[in-house]
Amino acid sequence: MIASVLVANRGEIARRIFATCRRAGIGTVAVYSDADALSPHVSEADVAVRLPGSSPADTYLRGDLVIEAARLAGADAIHPGYGFLSENAEFASAVVDAGLTWIGPPPPAIEKMGSKVESKKLMAAAGVPVLSDLDPDAVTKADLPVLVKASAGGGGRGMRVVRALADLPEQLEAARREAQSAFGDPTVFCERYLETGRHIEVQVMADRHAAVWAVGERECSIQRRHQKVVEEAPSPLVEARPGMRDRLFDAARLAAKAIDYEGAGTVEFLADDAGDFHFLEMNTRLQVEHPVTECTTGLDLVELQLQVASGQALAAEPPAVSGHSIEVRLYAEDPARGWQPQSGPVHHIELPGGYTEFDVLHAPGIRLDSGVVGGSTVGVHYDPMLAKIISFAPTRTQAATRLAAALSRARIHGLRTNRDLLVNVLRHPAFLAGDTDTAFFDTHSLDVLSRPLASAETERLSALAAALADAAHNRDVAPVNTSLPSGWRNLASASQSKTFTASDGDIEVRYLLTRSGLKADEFENVTLVSATSRHVMLEVGGLRRSFEVARYGDDVFVDSALGPVSLHAAPRFTDPSEVVAEGSLLAPMPGSVIRLGAAVGDSVVAGQPIIWLEAMKMEHTIKAPAAGVVGELPVVPGQQVEVGTVLAVVEASTVNTAEKIEGES
Repeated sequence: MIASVLVANRGEIARRIFATCRRAGIGTVAVYSDADALSPHVSEADVAVRLPGSSPADTYLRGDLVIEAARLAGADAIHPGYGFLSENAEFASAVVDAGLTWIGPPPPAIEKMGSKVESKKLMAAAGVPVLSDLDPDAVTKADLPVLVKASAGGGGRGMRVVRALADLPEQLEAARREAQSAFGDPTVFCERYLETGRHIEVQVMADRHAAVWAVGERECSIQRRHQKVVEEAPSPLVEARPGMRDRLFDAARLAAKAIDYEGAGTVEFLADDAGDFHFLEMNTRLQVEHPVTECTTGLDLVELQLQVASGQALAAEPPAVSGHSIEVRLYAEDPARGWQPQSGPVHHIELPGGYTEFDVLHAPGIRLDSGVVGGSTVGVHYDPMLAKIISFAPTRTQAATRLAAALSRARIHGLRTNRDLLVNVLRHPAFLAGDTDTAFFDTHSLDVLSRPLASAETERLSALAAALADAAHNRDVAPVNTSLPSGWRNLASASQSKTFTASDGDIEVRYLLTRSGLKADEFENVTLVSATSRHVMLEVGGLRRSFEVARYGDDVFVDSALGPVSLHAAPRFTDPSEVVAEGSLLAPMPGSVIRLGAAVGDSVVAGQPIIWLEAMKMEHTIKAPAAGVVGELPVVPGQQVEVGTVLAVVEASTVNTAEKIEGES
């Protein structure tokens, strides 16, 4: 029997595995990079071992260091989680050779599925329907559009959609760089790109006694950058297509048996609306979205992994599926700005009411699997996913409604997230009708779906509440006259003024607290009921509304039933040192400069790539905001930059228009 498990991973997945181990009475060992020294998964383990460095290549991808850590801590088994070394056959073999229990499939099975190119050939020979792949050097115009994919990885890294042959060489190069950085293998291939489709996957579980379960299917069609955002079980497409589930399960079991599989795995398919499907890949590990299968089956998949790795046999059949579960991935990113990842502090994260953490929901409710807690910092070395929020209910509509409500009322204070987008998706008529595919964001407009939950009027009311809470705070810390209204004078006084920056620009709040109550400019039918430094109650048009206010320096977060609002208190005076030149391109996140696309003096057009940054395991392109000339380029490849660093300055062209016209004639 396994006595102590080292989890060769970090964040949310490490915490998830530790939770099951604790319930089973199994010891836990964490590994951590320098960047993760204060991560919750480190303090929650029985013992933790440092992996010197911060980048994945120096830490979590160093199998030799991970095995050495297991020996040092006395662990007798290693669980790889997902990502990093979880699908590395060489690492799995090294774990076994070290005399440790490998909580995963046999190394030969991992190797067979490790290359997407070779795995497709294997599946085709086994009778599983596949999409043929294309040699990148042999792609023709007739093949377009094509999808460039990393052979050794997943999670959208190394993927590029190419619609023009002229773009293919550059996109192949970028995909190879990203694949090498994320997986240590630059091999890529191409396949025909389907503009729309349904991403359907089957959870399999197999033991060493020849039992193979098809536990249930999941639909993960709503994606951004080829990464899943919303996942659910069962699939609304499969539910609506008689016989499709049986065919999917048969194909998934066939795939698992073809490679003598053991443990938990996922067979992924791309399906069309008619119910026809093709094999994409098999992930020889636990999936991010496994909680929706757990909630609809009552199984703890990590517990099953531990049992199978210990040699125990599965029952003859898996339990039946009941109810519906939906999972959303809460990312630190700004969808409205090209999914720009965010980094910085997480001041507070809390869901409303009662919820379960890292455990199977056996009754309708909400589950939270998070890698961060209040006080955590999101860095640039790893994926920007903060948490997974999962709902379980008797019906799909109930699950979506419950999850949207929990998200909208959650207190998420700190860096920007995709929370508003997730709620808008869950409440969208097309989603509620089960009409989802991989082009959902394009079909229904990302600009519309990423709109803030709070209206402009809600932002104004929240700004007023923030100003009143600030006044209450000032009274609390005042050495004298603490009971008097802020700004009270014997004679008539001028209004108090407070300016905040919100999503739609600056909001100036002008108000006066008198003996007879609140007088607020531009706020009709608004009465102050009560105000403390953290809670403000206003009566608006005869309706009483509560606002919870939290301050972290100049950042203010106001939560109410009207929607969450993030504000920034504007300084009274501008710091000259913070003024940047017009046309400056600022680093949107900390990262590493990996490539320059122009030099000082070059003429550029609007949208032309100037700099490539690598952050959070992805490449990000910094483009010229307008046509002009590169006047400054103070960075070089390999340089680390912080948020707000001036990367380049694009100056307006000084060429005389008349001279230009004369030259052209």
